[in-house]
Amino acid sequence: MESSKVRQTFLDFFKSKGHEIMPSSPMVVKNDPTLMFINSGMAPFKDLFLGNSPIKFPRVVDTQKCLRVSGKHNDLEEVGVDTYHHTMFEMLGNWSFGDYFKKDAITWAWELLTEVYKIDKSRLYVTVFEGSKEDNLGFDQEAFDIWKQFIPEERILRGNKKDNFWEMGDIGPCGPCSEIHYDGRTLEEIAKVGGASRVNNDDPQVIEVWNNVFMEFERKADGSLVKLPKQHVDTGMGFERLVRVLQEKQSNYDTDVFKPVIDKIEELSGLRYKPFEEEKHQKQLIINIAMRVIADHIRAISFSIADGQLPSNTGAGYVIRRILRRAIRYGYQSLNLKEPFMYRLVPVLAHQMGHAFPELVSQKLLIEKVIKEEEIAFFRTLENGLKRIDQVCANTIRDKKQIVDGAIVFELYDTFGFPIDLTSLIARGYGLSIDEEGFQKELEKQKNRSREATAVDTGDWIEINKQDSLNKNQEVKFVGYEQLEAESKIIKYRKVKAKGKEQFQVVLDKTPFYAESGGHLPMKRSMLRIQKRKMELLFILQINFLRILLRHFMQK
Repeated sequence: MESSKVRQTFLDFFKSKGHEIMPSSPMVVKNDPTLMFINSGMAPFKDLFLGNSPIKFPRVVDTQKCLRVSGKHNDLEEVGVDTYHHTMFEMLGNWSFGDYFKKDAITWAWELLTEVYKIDKSRLYVTVFEGSKEDNLGFDQEAFDIWKQFIPEERILRGNKKDNFWEMGDIGPCGPCSEIHYDGRTLEEIAKVGGASRVNNDDPQVIEVWNNVFMEFERKADGSLVKLPKQHVDTGMGFERLVRVLQEKQSNYDTDVFKPVIDKIEELSGLRYKPFEEEKHQKQLIINIAMRVIADHIRAISFSIADGQLPSNTGAGYVIRRILRRAIRYGYQSLNLKEPFMYRLVPVLAHQMGHAFPELVSQKLLIEKVIKEEEIAFFRTLENGLKRIDQVCANTIRDKKQIVDGAIVFELYDTFGFPIDLTSLIARGYGLSIDEEGFQKELEKQKNRSREATAVDTGDWIEINKQDSLNKNQEVKFVGYEQLEAESKIIKYRKVKAKGKEQFQVVLDKTPFYAESGGHLPMKRSMLRIQKRKMELLFILQINFLRILLRHFMQK
């Protein structure tokens, strides 16, 4: 089954179960201090789970663009090295906002996987939450009993809080979950070691495919759990992993999700990418890892730019620049690509995924231009870095030393983007080694500085008056189209600490301020109305002036 059909089959299945198909939200978050990027399918629906926004559709299905490269959910270092982690990925999800719960969620998941997608039942395992003394939560007996209707008990495994209690971050909606895992090993391997012992054990061939989260709680800033106003279902199935299972591959990168981009990388580099089972030789492994990194990263970069986030030196822009430079380094170091190449992959990606995500097509030229400019600048930096490392090695030899100082190795890494293995390789060419321990100390110092600079401490919402609090089905009243000022009541507030500064976020019962789409929209619209009125008056004056002139000439 082609990947495009896999995606559409998922959406159509849940549409038949009464779900509304929703488009993906932008991957870049602009209005939430606790998130830089959408890192899960549920992130765009957080306010619905908390009861802060009205529920328009109680059942929803979507495929959500996600990015995991910062914060709690950070898969960057695994990307390319293994075959199933990604920076940007699609999360297929079906959602219940106070509607159905565990029984329907589990039943439909099993029906779709085994009856629609026809996945071999004997290769599937499920996990349920074993409970947590720390949070005073018991074993999820309800989910266990439901699963027993579909799968033998020996395939129902108990999972701990780390694996089977899902939390988006340190605070926010959360709840126990039930995962579905697929054993993709050969029959000979399965006969030797059962799949149960491989689940959640970092086996690249026994992977989690689907996670059913039963959202019941909200984690407060003090670590406590409180019940949500309603019970919800948040499910997420990794699209890339699902396609891998259905196309019977041993790597996500061997599927048609990544194959067109990898084909283009082969064309640009003159090297071949070989399937997972053929990468045992070190040279081929290096080539494969580099191509996987590039094929993955071009997606994250392109989607981020399409969603309005350009590479920069701070915040989310720095994350995108870091991903781009990581891809360039791998191309430079492992594939001998010595001139800009990433931007040449954009048309292939837009052609492949533009139907599902039209923003890739509409923003294609911008994406290409931004990436090319970044590449040109970074290649210039790489050239300067090569000159610097040659100088460092020469100075080390002059000083009759055998080891390049760790602080200098870190400078090359931090300033010029040189990975430690590239610096080590160049140093060996001079008969030198590098101080890896000193490098790690400097790296840890930088990480601590980064954590302190980006740490966000968000307090719990404090309601001013319970009686005046928002009705759960009522929105804040926006009056900005009619007036520029309004007397408002503060309904609730919370304290946010970031970069050493304290701020307060407030929710008002009514407001003339429009906090989205680039600024104070009512003011902009008011100014436009004034300008339009001025133009109308000017036009009237011009017409009257022409009439006077015409009358004057006619009299003459």
